[in-house]
Amino acid sequence: MRLDELDYSLPSELIAQVPVEPRDAARLLVVGGGGAALSCDDRAFRDLPGLLRRGDVLVRNDTRVIPARARFRKSTGGRVELLFLERLAGAAADPPPGAGETWEALARGRLRAGETLRSEAAPDELAVEVEAPLGEGRYRVRPAGAATAPVADLLERYGETPLPPYIRAALADPERYQTVFARPRGSAAAPTAGLHFTPELLIALRERGIRMAYCTLHIGLDTFLPVREDDLEEHKMHTERAILRAEDAKIINEAKLAGGRIVAVGTTAVRTLETAALKSAGVDDPYAGQDDACPWRPVIAIDASTDLFIRPGYRFRAVDGLITNFHLPRSTLLALVSAFAGRGTILDAYRVAQEAGYRFYSFGDAMLIL
Repeated sequence: MRLDELDYSLPSELIAQVPVEPRDAARLLVVGGGGAALSCDDRAFRDLPGLLRRGDVLVRNDTRVIPARARFRKSTGGRVELLFLERLAGAAADPPPGAGETWEALARGRLRAGETLRSEAAPDELAVEVEAPLGEGRYRVRPAGAATAPVADLLERYGETPLPPYIRAALADPERYQTVFARPRGSAAAPTAGLHFTPELLIALRERGIRMAYCTLHIGLDTFLPVREDDLEEHKMHTERAILRAEDAKIINEAKLAGGRIVAVGTTAVRTLETAALKSAGVDDPYAGQDDACPWRPVIAIDASTDLFIRPGYRFRAVDGLITNFHLPRSTLLALVSAFAGRGTILDAYRVAQEAGYRFYSFGDAMLIL
């Protein structure tokens, strides 16, 4: 598929600048069929319990966004902004202060290996040394001087929430860019499909007989970089850490065998579940034909890096339904939802959503595709 096949135009006034209140007041476009049979039902997100069936499983990404953006000064006095993407050492637990901790960071501005950057907010506490360039504006950095705390802790104190560049309004409450079930910190962006859930909605889903499972995918660089290749097959995803615990894999497999549907909340949950299913099937190349005659594969527990790029032509092995926001044109996220529902169906649904005044992107409304 060519990248321009994932293009569409969007009036700027439909790009949501602030989240709706309460969270579950967001609109929900329920999408089914395709082409002449396309059906789009306009609902509210709080209607979700009535749209699912007893025995279905919702799988949500419980990653927590770190305040990963920080402003620094070089020794020359020049300013540079860093977006801390991923901790490269000590991933299993916080390392001792300063020792052995390295990070991948995206810089707005050019850096030299060996130079020291000091935070404008806390120059004596948060300082990093540039170790090496990694390409595409990325650098490997480590704490400089007498570090007093792990970098993640210092970012919690002095960092800023890394909102996407199309959001120009200031965020009054940083927790509105976190899901209500966010737990392990590690993401540079929120799994935005999960932003619509409230505690009350979670209780209503449970009372309806809909089960819950969790995964963790710490969102990294591909959220921020555009696709540059005209041929989607040439695009390479950066790796991200994906975790599916044994108890959640058990919930998912038991529900599937009992006739329930596996509904992923967001594209990151899709990629985690499909990675777990591919590893279960022993498949190295998901596009190299059919791995077997069975359309479903059980998932297994994983804690691994994944670079799975789902685009049209991919056969889904684990996911039956998808809750997702409306995505940017020419993006890997739009490629994934097009693979799931069909490019024509998705672009037609996006047209319907625009005509109905739906709000797009991170703080926008949602789709349910079954």
